[in-house]
Amino acid sequence: MAEENIEVATTEVKEEPKTNVEKKKFYKQHNKNKKKVCAFCEDKNLKFIDYKDVNRLKKFVTEKGKIIPSRQTGTCSHHQRELTVAIKRARNMALLPFSGD
Repeated sequence: MAEENIEVATTEVKEEPKTNVEKKKFYKQHNKNKKKVCAFCEDKNLKFIDYKDVNRLKKFVTEKGKIIPSRQTGTCSHHQRELTVAIKRARNMALLPFSGD
């Protein structure tokens, strides 16, 4: 038997590395530059934060009963201080729970 030289034609496919633009498409875009606006500063009719307004205060408290920080809610430091006092007063008056259920 004679040996046959068989050449297999192979084509090399080089994968190009993904550019940074293509990689960024797959990641969730965050709005780091977007500034949050204080909800209390926007409401011109609101003179002060009332501890009896439980529906408004519930938005700034977690399910476990913790006060949400201003960096998450976007409230300014002046209103955040008023908000914490109002939440603590509402807790003492038994309008809000101290801890979650």
